[in-house]
Amino acid sequence: MAEPVKVIHAGTLLAVPGERPQQERTIVIEGDRITEVRNGYVDPAEFGEEAELVDLSDHFVMPGLMDMHVHLQGELGAGSSRDRLKLSAADGQVRSIHYAMKTMMAGFTTLRDVGNSGEEMYAVRDGINEGWIDGPRIIAAGGVGVTGGHADVSGLRPEWMELATDETICDGPYDCRRAARHMIKYGADLIKIASTGGVMTDNNTGTAQQMSDDELVEIVDAAAAMGRKVAAHAHGTEGINAALRAGVASIEHGSYSDETSIKLFKETGAYLVPTLLAGATVVEMAKNTTVLSENSRQKAIKVGADMQGNFAKAQAAGVKVAYGTDSGVSPHGENAQEAVLMAEAGMSNEDILVSATINSADLIDMSDSLGTLEAGKYADIIALDGSPLEDIEELLDVDFVMKGGKVFKQD
Repeated sequence: MAEPVKVIHAGTLLAVPGERPQQERTIVIEGDRITEVRNGYVDPAEFGEEAELVDLSDHFVMPGLMDMHVHLQGELGAGSSRDRLKLSAADGQVRSIHYAMKTMMAGFTTLRDVGNSGEEMYAVRDGINEGWIDGPRIIAAGGVGVTGGHADVSGLRPEWMELATDETICDGPYDCRRAARHMIKYGADLIKIASTGGVMTDNNTGTAQQMSDDELVEIVDAAAAMGRKVAAHAHGTEGINAALRAGVASIEHGSYSDETSIKLFKETGAYLVPTLLAGATVVEMAKNTTVLSENSRQKAIKVGADMQGNFAKAQAAGVKVAYGTDSGVSPHGENAQEAVLMAEAGMSNEDILVSATINSADLIDMSDSLGTLEAGKYADIIALDGSPLEDIEELLDVDFVMKGGKVFKQD
């Protein structure tokens, strides 16, 4: 039996971020898709006696937000180390569903998870797609890293590190090619690599380039041959530039992008996923808690403090930006705080909304079905009391969430 048509009366509708919002529009939804957007408020009875009206005539309505950098299987805090040892894979899987729902209720209907225990995250993704469980749309990465690098395990007893080392930790170009293929075999939508060191790695190996140029090229080529993109964690300048030359689709963090980086971003069309919220979070933790190890604390204070200024230069120079928070470092459900930090760095509210909708849809190759509210696209819709074009902090309090035509939140 077909689901009844849903009719949304939108007081202010931002159907296409980057264009001017429209007043008094009707969105017609059948199943999980938008069938039409019409001027004025159309009587639901036109679509049959069973048609449902969703009255958002006093709200600002726009496409569901997207976060291109989350880690749904955990959350950094005092119990993180304990959880790594005590929680089973099944526990982590259930917790990731909780965090995913928390994030969706904050208005983020599509997430790109870029660091996980793969098979469990793929199962959550598939369960949501099949309708077995509720949750946001998930694009799940498989991780590939080098021995001793940021993607490798650290901070445990040697024998435990040996047990916890993943099969996709690689050394040399051909071994890294194998690792990329391995992740795709088991279900990865994309490959996430660690071109440079990272803040949260519990050692003093820094944040400079760690993957060699030939390893980067082999991973990107192997992924491309199987229809997959590569996202590169990269802080240090040389690691950013090497990853861009290798052909990655996105740079995650990009903390020390320079003029050469900006040129390469523009030449390759790669996106910058800034994760300013992660930088602000780890600085706060480093200064006011004992959560971080000494190695991580020192890196956090340096890198976290530098991220926003370097992002400001990159976006002002015209680098394409896709919205991403690194939630899991920061608490899940607070993803909209990234928008506030982007605004503080000088990005316009309009461009922030584009980064979280149109640009993110493009990065995950789903522009035909996500990013705008137009006929034929998924009915992923949020509503706010006020306009985020006027005050970006409106995103911090989402009143209405619909994903795939199903209402999950309506204040």
